[in-house]
Amino acid sequence: MKTHQRWFSLAVVCLFFAPAIAENWSGFRGDGNGSSKEKGLPATWSGDENIVWRTPLPGYGASSPIVHRNKIFVTGYSGYGTGEGGTKGKLKLHVTCISHTNGKVIWDKSIDADTDVKNYRGFVALHGYASQTPVTDGKAVYAFFGRSGVVAYDMGGKRLWQKSVGTGTHGFGTGASPLLIDDVLIVNASVESGALVGFNKKTGDEIWRARGVNSSWNTPLLVKVNGRSEVVVSMSGQIAAYDPATGKQLWKLTTGIGDYICTSAIAHNGIIYALGGRSGRVFAIRAGGNGELDDQHIVWNRTGLSSNVPSPVYHQGHLYFVNQGGHAFCVDAKTGATVKRKRVPDTGRVYASVLVADGKLFCMSRQRGAYVLEADPKLTTIAHNTIKSDRSVFNGSPIASKSQLLLRSDKFLYCVGKVQKVP
Repeated sequence: MKTHQRWFSLAVVCLFFAPAIAENWSGFRGDGNGSSKEKGLPATWSGDENIVWRTPLPGYGASSPIVHRNKIFVTGYSGYGTGEGGTKGKLKLHVTCISHTNGKVIWDKSIDADTDVKNYRGFVALHGYASQTPVTDGKAVYAFFGRSGVVAYDMGGKRLWQKSVGTGTHGFGTGASPLLIDDVLIVNASVESGALVGFNKKTGDEIWRARGVNSSWNTPLLVKVNGRSEVVVSMSGQIAAYDPATGKQLWKLTTGIGDYICTSAIAHNGIIYALGGRSGRVFAIRAGGNGELDDQHIVWNRTGLSSNVPSPVYHQGHLYFVNQGGHAFCVDAKTGATVKRKRVPDTGRVYASVLVADGKLFCMSRQRGAYVLEADPKLTTIAHNTIKSDRSVFNGSPIASKSQLLLRSDKFLYCVGKVQKVP
């Protein structure tokens, strides 16, 4: 056999047997859109089926986990609040690093909370002081804790810097997760200072501040169109895009959703889908505009597609979401027409956003288990999975990594994967 033929054959063999490289899940809903390419995910699990490991967390919270290679990061709080008692002076805000392999805590670091943080009561206290999902670039991990500020750690747990974004508080708490674009860390500080703030990720120095961000609890979304990067934020009465390097407003749509906005926008092929508010209004907007947008940039808009908390996903020409009341929607992404609306039985309240992966929709209810639906317009229910021994609250959105699911409750982190039963 000729030398080049032997090398070609060897390359084919190596490629065939090379292990699949799992994607990193670096921030809130991955890249913000809640879609994963992972395959082989389990559709069913319970307390004694397909649980790879379960790790008690050092702090309560409602944030979602993120993954970089073999490290999982999640935020939490301890010392005060739901399940804790204590006094506000003992409130700690945690960033925890956990091994993807076995669920063991690699490191857990915390900062003292601002002594004037809100004293949350009622249902708000159930997500408490750690609702924001962290973000990582594989060199450092960044977490946002509202009035208590933004903190950066290196991958070994050494604190790099900590900065404030403002002193405002709100009875609904704060929930916008940070976004990382190149060397700029972007924080929606609508509650704390009514602004979108850009930091130098290495030093923590404030680079820019875009004011006028009102009644916005959602995570900024990066959209790339025609060679330009836009950071899109939905707020009361307005949807706007900003230059991530300078904070300059690129465009705005002032006929936005006239209410406070919790849901985060998503995008596909240059079209932004923004929904929310108690009336359930949805906009499909062409990205790449300039100045104040007119109707030419609106692909469609609808009312009555209610989702006041969970964010949607895009999949094969449709938008999917399960709203806070447990109603599943399939919407035609081209026209905004409702293809299917279905009541998912016995969900109770839902705050987590759906994950689309492996042809399925994964939805976490707060206290009544997880629902797996077919990611097609029929919205066929595949499974309803519960862990009967666990009474904790699941507010974090599920993520997929290494053909496994990571599920976060206010007390535990679960790794769910296909586990072979020993006969």
